[in-house]
Amino acid sequence: MPQPSLPKRLCLAVLLIGFAGMSNAMGAEAPLAARVLVIGHRGASALRPEHTLASYGKAIADGADFIEPDLVMTRDGVPVARHENEIGGTTDVARHPEFAARKTTRTIDGQPVTGWFTEDFTLAELKTLRARERLPELRGTAYDGQFQIPTLDEIIDFVAAESATQGRVIGIIPEIKHGTYFQKAGLPMEDRVLAILAAHAYTRTAPVEIQSFEIANLKYLRGKLGRDHRNIRLLQLIDDVDQQPYDVAAAGGRLTYGGMTTPAGLHEIAGYADAIGPNIRAIIPLAGDGTLGRPTPLVHDAHAAKLELHPYTFRPENQFQAKNFRQGSDPKTFNEAGSIAEIRAYLDAGIDAFFTDDPAIGRKALDRR
Repeated sequence: MPQPSLPKRLCLAVLLIGFAGMSNAMGAEAPLAARVLVIGHRGASALRPEHTLASYGKAIADGADFIEPDLVMTRDGVPVARHENEIGGTTDVARHPEFAARKTTRTIDGQPVTGWFTEDFTLAELKTLRARERLPELRGTAYDGQFQIPTLDEIIDFVAAESATQGRVIGIIPEIKHGTYFQKAGLPMEDRVLAILAAHAYTRTAPVEIQSFEIANLKYLRGKLGRDHRNIRLLQLIDDVDQQPYDVAAAGGRLTYGGMTTPAGLHEIAGYADAIGPNIRAIIPLAGDGTLGRPTPLVHDAHAAKLELHPYTFRPENQFQAKNFRQGSDPKTFNEAGSIAEIRAYLDAGIDAFFTDDPAIGRKALDRR
């Protein structure tokens, strides 16, 4: 693996000086948020298997302001933390012969998916499984087999305890995954999530932000919450411009995410949500040569609609970074300096929070800026 000839600290300084100048040339915009927040994407998923208490704990220890549990449903109606309801890639379910017959193919948001699905398991059955690293070639397997799948209740209790230990409030930013799919499966998630949040003293006051790539469930939640639950906010996630929210597609609608991010579309979102969560490249895209380009109007237009921007996802490995931030040519290189420099370019563009797989790096990028 190629190594820089300069000491690591000097390399970091050189990168930051160079990219600070580039960011300033791009033009800066002030965030709407009073304080920019670091969100632990699935916890500290670059360092621990995602959506485990170990991952969330590492994120909190490393300074995350919020931790993110993606939520799917069990057969007995319990929200648990998995990025997808298909769990073949993130648990050891394939090694359990008692569950071999449950491997099947389902159509999830219009796409066929083969594997094992949380909605075919009770919570008790899921608790017999153990988490695995989703990207083993990149991030290793040292922690495979050590951690259970946590429920939303368990996550809230864990965060409340960590908050008391740390002496600071830690927010929770749950994503409702595949809302339309689970509704049609007879396992609607929205009211269940609200009931769990209301049942815990911690989440009756601590910051909570509920996310979805769909629209109807966020509008439903806004109707249930009104504007009186000041600790609970709503985040409209944004996918590629030519894609559609699945609830829109399922209803035969024509609205795309691209249409949602026009000034008129953003004004519509502001009627039910507090922020949008686009891919980072929708804010500053890559140029043709893979280096970081110039900011789009999205930050300005969203702020004009009184929407914050909470983009996803900054990752510490070379392969996820713009080419001008990379260290050497190995895509697997863990590149802290490049990630810090990249995050700071987006901070200069005016983002209000950001998702990162390594909250310690996000904290450095923000606090030492």
